[in-house]
Amino acid sequence: MTIWQPDPSILKRPAYLSLADQFARAIHDGRLPNGTRLPTHRKLAYELKLSVQTVSRAYEELIRRGLISGEIGRGSFVQTERREVEPPYLPERLGEVIDLSILKPVCDPMHLEKLKQALLWLSESLPSSSALSFRPNVVFPRHRAIAVEWLNICGLSAPPQNISLTNGATAAMTVALMSVAPPGSTVATEAIGHHTLIPLATYLGFNLMGLEIDAQGIVPEALDEACRTADIRAVFVQPSVINPTATLMNSVRRAALAEVARRHDIAIIEGDVLGPLVADRAPPIAYFAPERTLYYTSFTKITVPGLRIGYLAAPDRYAAAVANRHLVSNWMATPIVAEIASKWVTDGTAMELVEWQRDALLRRQAIVAEMLGTERVLTHPNALHLWLPLPENRTEEGFVAQARLQGVAIAPGLSFRTSDAPWQSAVRVSLGSTTEGELRAGLGVVSRLLLGEPEHLLLAI
Repeated sequence: MTIWQPDPSILKRPAYLSLADQFARAIHDGRLPNGTRLPTHRKLAYELKLSVQTVSRAYEELIRRGLISGEIGRGSFVQTERREVEPPYLPERLGEVIDLSILKPVCDPMHLEKLKQALLWLSESLPSSSALSFRPNVVFPRHRAIAVEWLNICGLSAPPQNISLTNGATAAMTVALMSVAPPGSTVATEAIGHHTLIPLATYLGFNLMGLEIDAQGIVPEALDEACRTADIRAVFVQPSVINPTATLMNSVRRAALAEVARRHDIAIIEGDVLGPLVADRAPPIAYFAPERTLYYTSFTKITVPGLRIGYLAAPDRYAAAVANRHLVSNWMATPIVAEIASKWVTDGTAMELVEWQRDALLRRQAIVAEMLGTERVLTHPNALHLWLPLPENRTEEGFVAQARLQGVAIAPGLSFRTSDAPWQSAVRVSLGSTTEGELRAGLGVVSRLLLGEPEHLLLAI
């Protein structure tokens, strides 16, 4: 049986995308059935008279679309049966790996000591309602009032009755999406955006549209055009450094996006999980469009990872929907964790840890500048990560695999891609998940890989 082959005579620019489209049609038409092993990058490049880089980018595009799978040491295979989206990070630390894949704040023994002290305080001061009540409206009135204080520090004014306490940012994001994007509708977002949005769109039944971005984030004209041509119900945006490219959106861009959303009467979901950690940020988008913005922030990335609590502020028009969706999906946030967060806000511990984190990240950014320079990386002095575009002759799959073989885990850029627009391969490197010594060693591996030529993976049998 002869395996289907793409036709080089009908390739258009960009060639990698046209090649990927040919494969996609063949897979959908059944000419390439599930499990078919595809030619190696080098063999197909030779047969089609293309560069290996072009073929590699086409295969990466097919992986992103969920049509093929790449298995190190075995090759690439058609994968038409639905499978779960893999996270870009290592779910567990394995062996002696320097894990620069997962986004975490910098921590040292002081953080554990702070949490131990809070737990000791809690053992003596736990209100009966936090331990015994099953009703959110009984447990959380005091916590919502304290949440107002924290949101003020974040630059947002919100009434306490419109604030929901959630078990962290992911719960807040999910509830917000459930509240404004019914199944079949479309949510716009950054072309390089939140990796969790991609599987969430599948699970919740809405469509995801990645929009053009620049150094300020989403381009307002792109959002305006999308609203004119599609059933856009909401735009999801992370304007303050936590997005993959570590972009900080200025106040002019925030106001412009708010105006586009107002003109088309769509909701805005604003993820601001770093909150006051980003010292030079503009007011939240919610400040410019308070009547339509669902704003959330949390403590996990700026204090202690175990403090999984967040605040979701909704405008009046969505407050009832948010309350109902939160009840059916989470019932309520964990009261004991909420007690610690409230204490830390009121006694100043939260801001103390934020300021400590800011200083720690400045030291790590200095290591980045030393090991990788400042020209090739995208980051921010208060960022927990950097975005590293790869040279034209490097593929994400190969670069990530080579780094892993040398004991360093990094996240592939395709995991954050929400658009079919032309793509430059890149990786995300997290800065806070390990010690400064390990970070320096891990960045050394990344630097050497950038300087060297692409190598084939040679695995011991």
